[in-house]
Amino acid sequence: MHRLAPLRPRPPLAIAACLLAASAAPSAAVAQDRHDEHEHDAVELDAVVVQSTRSGRRISEEPIRVEVIGQEEIEEKLLMTPGNIAMLVAETGGVRVQVTSPALGAANIRMQGMRGRYTQLLADGLPLYGGQASSIGLLQIPPTDLGQVEIIKGAASALYGPSALGGVINLISRRPGERRQTELLFNTTSRDGHDITAYAASPLGDRWSYSLVGGFHDQARQDLDQDGWIDMPGFDRWTVRPRLFWNAPDGGKALVTFGAMTEDRAGGTLAGARMPDGRPFPLTQDTTRLDAGTVVELPVADSDTLHLRASAMTTDHRHRFGPVVENDRHRTGFAEAAYASWAGDTSWLAGAAVQTDDFRSRTFGAFDYRYTVPALFAQAEHALGDQLTLAGSARWDRHSEYGHHFSPRVSLLYRPGRWTFRASMGRGFHAPTPFVEEIEAAGLSRLEPLAGLEAETAATGSLDLGYAVGGLETGVTLFASAIDGAVRLEPITAADGSERVRLVNAAGTTRTRGSELLLRYRWRDYVLTGSYVYTDATEPDPSEAGRRRVPLTPRHTAGLVAMWERHGRGRLGLEAYYTGRQTLDGNPYRPTGRSYVELGALGEITLGSASLFLNLENILDVRQTRHHPMTLPRPAPDGRWTVDAWAPSDGFVVNGGVRLRF
Repeated sequence: MHRLAPLRPRPPLAIAACLLAASAAPSAAVAQDRHDEHEHDAVELDAVVVQSTRSGRRISEEPIRVEVIGQEEIEEKLLMTPGNIAMLVAETGGVRVQVTSPALGAANIRMQGMRGRYTQLLADGLPLYGGQASSIGLLQIPPTDLGQVEIIKGAASALYGPSALGGVINLISRRPGERRQTELLFNTTSRDGHDITAYAASPLGDRWSYSLVGGFHDQARQDLDQDGWIDMPGFDRWTVRPRLFWNAPDGGKALVTFGAMTEDRAGGTLAGARMPDGRPFPLTQDTTRLDAGTVVELPVADSDTLHLRASAMTTDHRHRFGPVVENDRHRTGFAEAAYASWAGDTSWLAGAAVQTDDFRSRTFGAFDYRYTVPALFAQAEHALGDQLTLAGSARWDRHSEYGHHFSPRVSLLYRPGRWTFRASMGRGFHAPTPFVEEIEAAGLSRLEPLAGLEAETAATGSLDLGYAVGGLETGVTLFASAIDGAVRLEPITAADGSERVRLVNAAGTTRTRGSELLLRYRWRDYVLTGSYVYTDATEPDPSEAGRRRVPLTPRHTAGLVAMWERHGRGRLGLEAYYTGRQTLDGNPYRPTGRSYVELGALGEITLGSASLFLNLENILDVRQTRHHPMTLPRPAPDGRWTVDAWAPSDGFVVNGGVRLRF
């Protein structure tokens, strides 16, 4: 569905059991066939080749832990939120979609308790959404043409540079098949939202093929508690992305992609409404983004390959924060060349890259910057027999503003029998920009020009233990991170007595410790999944000596999902998600958020080339405004009029529609 997902948007699950009641109990022979199908699916998943690590290994042989969201799960999330990928990534343990601006609906991705600016968002390994993707950007990417999503948690600067301090999410495009494909989807929601998406793909001879995806998405503004403040911002968005694919008989392949998106988004006060200061406060953001990129792999010898990648992106914004209008442009350019080789049990890759990130404000020119970052990198993996694999990677970046940085990462994979053990450690850095979460929500008008900042640096580590037998899969992950010099916002009083803010490096270390637990059981057409995440994140207290818990980071989250699915017939299921208490910052109504449970349900029935779907989200109608207002009695020092979002703002929502495939 096409609404703002709260702190952690919930994945879909079951409804319309009456539509699927025609499914009779299978015979023993049919049941055996389905058991064989699930065994085949497990083998297929094991054979998935991971692209984000650049090693060309299967996921089961990869020392770096990579979590893969496959095509079937992507299609499931497509039925719930056809307009964005927030719900798609939020189901992964340790990944949290955090609302950063309730007024505009902006959200970013937090990895294992680390803030969203440390997560690099890529498309086919390219920074098509910028060196540091904006919080709104997450909600402007439709999942229609995705074939796979790969997630690496922890410092990945050794692979992708300064924007990947906390992890990487790589969106892999769907490859065209041998036959022409056409898909249409129509979706509507009970909150007056609509989605229309179209996908077409076809071969163009023996070596060439193409895909084309486009969509229109809109949402009407909603003031659910009737206080004059918009709880669900309205928007209209158009997207289009053609892709061209080339595959040669010798193994060479290439991808060329172009993208265009335009969106007008509006929040703030309704017409005629006033804030406590007696004035209206409209919030709008108009966005236009254009991007292009290419990925090329050329065999040089039997075991050697030349890799080439390049991309360019430009995004124009027109923001309105009450009486202040800000116009700006973000640009990112990227180019990389790498050489890879495989000899026996050892594979290696070495290369060079350069990336530029440019920001120009027509309103506040003091914040303009242009970062140029050339880099050299190398990685190697070596298998010591059938059970043990070692991997190491390192990258040297020369940042034009923040100097030289060396980012290493080492990983180990040990697979005795049905057990899997992985260990990984890495270091990385992040180049500060003006766009921390608070400034993206409030604008630049009250921010002092940047001065005296140093790069944020971090060390991360993880231990993973997994066991699989038959239809049972279990996993335990321990993770930790330590960030030195984390950039934070500090309120100050200007010479004229007005409130302003500035960015400073925290004098101390931000520490996160936690664990993830997973239990999944498959039996015939049924899957039961349980998960639990514990996160203990602390940072230096800016107001007094000592430490405090990182705001908006619940210690305990858990989920339980039951799903029935049969190919060509449909699916139905139920889900329940628990979010524990979390510390709040700058909230005059309460110091901590309440714990809450969200229930969801999804049902789909397939009738030939058409499928009908119905999705229920937040059945218990949990809403933050049931406990206190979203607006503040007076604006915060940075200019924001809203408190942070610690619970859903949209309440119970129903969406449904039809999907056509030809």
